[in-house]
Amino acid sequence: MSSSTALRELQGELENKANDLSKLQKDIAKNHQVRKKYTIQLGENELVLKELDLLNEDANVFKLIGPVLVKQDMAEANANVRKRIEYISAELKRLDATLQDLEEKQNSKKDTIFKLQQKIQSLQAGKAKA
Repeated sequence: MSSSTALRELQGELENKANDLSKLQKDIAKNHQVRKKYTIQLGENELVLKELDLLNEDANVFKLIGPVLVKQDMAEANANVRKRIEYISAELKRLDATLQDLEEKQNSKKDTIFKLQQKIQSLQAGKAKA
């Protein structure tokens, strides 16, 4: 195989790896967006839980359902908020694991790209000497 053919193949492979890296980076950015949304929701729910803990057991609690405030049992409201916090926390853990996996893949792709670039440079240098 001639060096120009090998060079074209390596450049094509480099382009594919760069596209893969770009997709991974988009997935990482999307993960960060979703994670940010869940983090905000977690903070809001923790604040609601603190407020519920401050209330007397016989206090009136209302839940907004669409445009209507509906009276809700204090224990039920407390349980719902705790379940929501549990769910959001589990989602955040899942997103963290996914993010770690994506970042490992990203680092692997960067290493592969770097090695391909070195091969291309050495081929071009060898071609220039010939």
